[in-house]
Amino acid sequence: MVTGMRAAICAGAEVIVKIDGDGQMDPALIEKFVAPIRTTRADFTKGNRFYQLRYLRGMPVSRIIGNAGLSFLSKLSSGYWSIMDPTNGYIAIHASVARALPLDQLAKRYFFESDLLFQLNLLRAVIEDIPMSAVYRDEKSHLSIFRTLIQFSYLHTARLLKRVFYNYYLRDFNIASLMLLLALPLLMFGIIFGATEWNNSITTGMTVSSGTVMLAALPAILGLQLLLTALQYDMSQQPRIPIHDKL
Repeated sequence: MVTGMRAAICAGAEVIVKIDGDGQMDPALIEKFVAPIRTTRADFTKGNRFYQLRYLRGMPVSRIIGNAGLSFLSKLSSGYWSIMDPTNGYIAIHASVARALPLDQLAKRYFFESDLLFQLNLLRAVIEDIPMSAVYRDEKSHLSIFRTLIQFSYLHTARLLKRVFYNYYLRDFNIASLMLLLALPLLMFGIIFGATEWNNSITTGMTVSSGTVMLAALPAILGLQLLLTALQYDMSQQPRIPIHDKL
């Protein structure tokens, strides 16, 4: 995929389109993928098989459940909260944006598309979902949903921490940065202190005082509230202005 992107860039392409070779993607949709980029509405477009219920007909139930879980993890790690179907391989990207990507650092194998979204957020590129349906026949997938969810959870967590560091501490320091600094210690203190006192109460058989309960509950509640508010702030910070003209 990276080799193909580089070849297209060297050939002078303006927009690069990638279609998987499994027969599940309709080449007639290429114009729909390219149009938002040509009209400077987006820097990157990708397919979304979850846009309408009828698009899911024929998709195995295990894939629907796994894709929904991966979509939420991808929202967290990439910061693109308005997109779905992150592992969709039908994509289009402006050549100048592709040129700005650290192509050598992109993940290999099945995490490629998810890592691509993460790197696009670091560039502050605008993404638009394109509704599409997929064709499923009797082909067998070698992708294990359970194993993939476990492996992807680790990879998404690593990208999430890196994105938070880049966007909220390295490039900027704002109200969400302060909320995160306060939220995590308060939440951890409330949980650890509460669990310790609860265990002591069970061991000794003594009733915990209301003051001790409040000392555990209030920091946990305040920390959770700060964390949710920081999350809401992050949702409002999705890239809105295309960058390919600047590049």
